Amino acid sequence: MNELQLSTHAIQMLHERRIAEEWVWRVVNFPDSIELGDDHNLHYMKAILERGGRVLRVVVNEDVKPNRIVTIFFDRRLTREWKQ
Repeated sequence: MNELQLSTHAIQMLHERRIAEEWVWRVVNFPDSIELGDDHNLHYMKAILERGGRVLRVVVNEDVKPNRIVTIFFDRRLTREWKQ
């Protein structure tokens, strides 16, 4: 992946949602899955064992340079699907 930076919103979400920055880099470097979202951003997903296997979604805008992490969140919908 090219150079990547966190947006101001993404940094706020790290703090508000108590997400370790190391997990974000783990998701983008070693994703379980990558999807092109309806928003035309890439959605990187990975189960985070330290959070009980919940799936962390990292949304990346690759249309800007450097590429920007737009937002970060635990996807409750995917957690249920992946555990079934």
